[in-house]
Amino acid sequence: MTASTEHPLRPEHLAGCLALSAAANWNQNDADWRLMLSLGYGWGISQDGRLVASTLVLPYDTFAWISMVLVLPEQRRKGYASRLLSTAIANLRSRGLTPILDATPAGREVYRQAGFHDTWSFSRFFCRPENRGGAKRRAVSHKETWSVPDLYLDRAAFGADRSAVLHALQERLPHAAFGGRNGFVLGRDGREANQIGPLVARDEDSALALLEHAVDAVGAPLYVDVVDHAPKLQGWLQSHGFGIQRPFTRMVHGGSRAPGDESLVYLVAGPELG
Repeated sequence: MTASTEHPLRPEHLAGCLALSAAANWNQNDADWRLMLSLGYGWGISQDGRLVASTLVLPYDTFAWISMVLVLPEQRRKGYASRLLSTAIANLRSRGLTPILDATPAGREVYRQAGFHDTWSFSRFFCRPENRGGAKRRAVSHKETWSVPDLYLDRAAFGADRSAVLHALQERLPHAAFGGRNGFVLGRDGREANQIGPLVARDEDSALALLEHAVDAVGAPLYVDVVDHAPKLQGWLQSHGFGIQRPFTRMVHGGSRAPGDESLVYLVAGPELG
């Protein structure tokens, strides 16, 4: 029987990390993994020098995101995900940080058994190029772009300073970045499709205007993770060629509620980032 070794994730494991997310049909690319490894830390399990499982944590002030809980398909049902999740929870609790994550339906019950509970939810929408009729990118003038996200509004929405994440995403898909007095939206490239998010706004009408602008600028294929308390945004997406791919549940370990003000959040940055 081949022995498995648990170890910290390091830059030299990047190729193995990419293989894990690709095997799961997730959208993360090289830039995503580099960003997460630079802002956080994690653990992996290897067999014969091959990375077969991973878990990352991204610290944000008083809480931390647990993400990229992945196991190669042929290595599942061996307890690797639970093992690394326990390592992450113990590490964060020892540092006084509350663990938070966004769970797929497949992982939700596992996380509940590990002590997480539901807070609020969102849904992933996906649009293929053929569903948009070959939607072309909207021309964006210099006056429509901006240089600094509204960090004060974002901190109120998210519950912590994540300026490093926002500035990194702003460089990834600059023609998707828009904002003003009532909110902002960012986007990024991905392995399978581009993704719009986060989108933070003071009201749903402002959020819808930002969403329309970003979708028109980027075009399909496209992922959008929309909160379930934004029916106007979800309705607009469904009327413009988007379909629901899967739901997600924001879960907190040992706390009563998710941090921040969810009423200001309309698109999350992604389950791996929050």
